[in-house]
Amino acid sequence: MRLVYLLVIFLLGSCTQSSSSQTVSGQPSSQPAATPVATAPIATSAEELTIGAAQISQYLPHLSGKRVGMVVNHTSLVGNTHLVDTLLSLQVPVKKIFAPEHGFRGDADAGEHVSSGVDKKTNLPLISLYGSNKKPTAEQLADLDVVVFDIQDVGTRFYTYISTMHYVMEACAENNKKLLILDRPNPHGSYFDGPVLKPAFKSFVGMHPIPVVHGLTVGELANMINGQKWLANGVQCDVTVIKNKNYTHHTPYTLPVRPSPNLSNQQAIRLYPSLCLFEGTVISVGRGTDFPFQMIGSPNPANGSFTFTPKSVPGAKNPPYLNQLCYGLDLREDTLSHFSLKYLIDFYQKAANKDKFFNSFFEKLAGNDQLRNQIKSGMTEAQIRETWKEDLTAYKALRKQYLLYAE
Repeated sequence: MRLVYLLVIFLLGSCTQSSSSQTVSGQPSSQPAATPVATAPIATSAEELTIGAAQISQYLPHLSGKRVGMVVNHTSLVGNTHLVDTLLSLQVPVKKIFAPEHGFRGDADAGEHVSSGVDKKTNLPLISLYGSNKKPTAEQLADLDVVVFDIQDVGTRFYTYISTMHYVMEACAENNKKLLILDRPNPHGSYFDGPVLKPAFKSFVGMHPIPVVHGLTVGELANMINGQKWLANGVQCDVTVIKNKNYTHHTPYTLPVRPSPNLSNQQAIRLYPSLCLFEGTVISVGRGTDFPFQMIGSPNPANGSFTFTPKSVPGAKNPPYLNQLCYGLDLREDTLSHFSLKYLIDFYQKAANKDKFFNSFFEKLAGNDQLRNQIKSGMTEAQIRETWKEDLTAYKALRKQYLLYAE
């Protein structure tokens, strides 16, 4: 035990840049044993913040003598080291890894099939939770006592890491397994906005009756899912959340690692809530360029004078309008900081064929069948927002019940 204690102290020290606080350094080492390598680091600015995963002394007792499964990906870092490596170095008996959309190494395209197998670095079984097997089976959980969830979210309803968390919670509840959530900041945690999902439009890109921007950390959302009995048959999961330290919902936070292949920097993350709705239209969000979710357009010259040409690249092997010249807007310097419909409405109005502007995926992203019709009828953003007010007022009261951090 003395060796374990010394290792904990060493690892905690490696995550700390001053004697009084821990930070997320965000610069991954060249190749730790299990560290995914597909994505480039992004600089962090959260000097006083300590994420849940960095508080090893707080959660190690929950894992001592337990058989552990890990729901992790490339974002699951403790300082410079992957959480799987960290726990293995502390002799925690990690038995298997569960991976969400984009895979354990975070390099699969959006929607691309992610295969199960064996992680070459650790020889641990690697089970995909994206595709036909979105929920851990009883057999996959049978040899585990506790499951650890540590994945960086971006705070939007349609970002599927929280859908994976939902199914993990449900499986743990049904099989009497404990779930340990190592909380991380929400880069959009300071507000909530957008239409609240209607139950009829539930899908893997929208599983809960929450707004597009929900303003919760994954730990807070897990407590809401439990408390509102949103899991199948009203089951509730035995969840423990290791909270962030020195964090409020207004703490600035820049993600230390890109959370998925096409959110390459903070600007893309900032614009993502507003631009993702374009994935349900004929407009490209720049997949296949060096700046996805920072430019929008299509082959229609009326969209704007800025041009780009999507190519086949890692993370976007077959993007919309592959090798076609697109016209639109360059948003790399845009200062939009909150969810907005202004670009969506503008591009609809410019569309050459308005009847084909939207596709069937739009309703899943919007969480209702009203938004399409509101835009088509010529409503302004202000008028559309008025129709969200009642639901957002109710959500504000609901959210307050589950906050773990000050506003």
